[in-house]
Amino acid sequence: MLSDTSTATVRATLPAVGAAIGEITELFYGKLFAAHPDLLRDLFNRGNQAAGTQRQALAGSIAAFATHLLEHPDTRPDVMLSRIAHKHASLGVSPAHYPIVHEHLFAAIAEVLGDAVTPEVAEAWDEVYWLMANALIAIETRLYEGQEVLTGGTWREWEVVGRSEETADVASFLLRPLGGAAPQPFRAGQYVSVQVELADGARQIRQYSMVGAPDAAVRQISVKREHGGEETPAGEVSNHLHDHVGVGDRLRVSAPFGDLVLDEGALGATADGARQRPVLLASAGIGVTPMLSMLHELNAREHRAPVLVLHADRSPAEHALRADQTALAGKLTDGRVAYWYEEAAGEADRAGRADLTDLDVPAGTVAYLCGPLPFMRAVRGQLLAKGVPAADVHYEVFGPDLWLGAA
Repeated sequence: MLSDTSTATVRATLPAVGAAIGEITELFYGKLFAAHPDLLRDLFNRGNQAAGTQRQALAGSIAAFATHLLEHPDTRPDVMLSRIAHKHASLGVSPAHYPIVHEHLFAAIAEVLGDAVTPEVAEAWDEVYWLMANALIAIETRLYEGQEVLTGGTWREWEVVGRSEETADVASFLLRPLGGAAPQPFRAGQYVSVQVELADGARQIRQYSMVGAPDAAVRQISVKREHGGEETPAGEVSNHLHDHVGVGDRLRVSAPFGDLVLDEGALGATADGARQRPVLLASAGIGVTPMLSMLHELNAREHRAPVLVLHADRSPAEHALRADQTALAGKLTDGRVAYWYEEAAGEADRAGRADLTDLDVPAGTVAYLCGPLPFMRAVRGQLLAKGVPAADVHYEVFGPDLWLGAA
């Protein structure tokens, strides 16, 4: 993929670029938003920018892509590219955005690295950038075509037709396309982007997993209010939805995207249990949401192989959608649940953090994880120790994917 000349140059300069990538990405975003303030107002997540997590994710993806080109020159890191492309498509990113990013990213590289950026170095890293950008553009184009929308034109008006409070900090919203048209089915585990106009006129976007059955006439999203803390700002969109959105209000919602979906090979072509694989669904906190649509799908497919449903939370009172999760697992032919709580665990629950040590994980299990990064890293490590191949452990990160460089 990368030319021989550029390969040698990138290999020689990757340590210097990698050491400065944090400074480069910080300067890049500063230049980008100074020239295009509308991008920060209406496309990029202002909370992630304030917390610095988007910079970390960008740095990790660039370093991971360049490293892959050097170590595996005949392949592409398609898992990483797919995850980024799905997020981009849900935001309405178009090919026109990539030259803008290129301009300000390379200005930042030149400013940080100075005289080290010779014409040969600039040409080599330019090749890296466009290999990655063109791969993403191609994937995003296919995603838009799959949703039968024009590139970047994924937004539709939806009406809130129901709202319920799941916990003190989690509210569910039932959504129906304006005009009464049936929503297009999604793949279990996928998410939509929701765009809201805030008090300052910004139109901020966030992604929320769909909770209900993929063929349901009404879509459900469940939103956790993000209070923020010393190092993280309060969630602008989640607090807006909690405080200002109810039945009868309208929301701009994207088509469904996301690559954490049930593997057709695990589901099997028929309801023949012998042809299906065991499934493990592990979540923590609001990471439970994509697991609910997966459980709906497993029931609809009459999945007969074992399904192990794991969840960790602070307490039973903070475990959103617990009743639904338990009921859906109970409808399966061979469904089991295990819940861990740090506080107020009941007799049937487990105390503390998720620990899979004494759980029987059947051979051939395919696992899906969603929750905070430390939780997923811990569970993934335990699954690998139990013999589950790394290729069979899939995950979803809510927010910038800080695992990209290591996944």
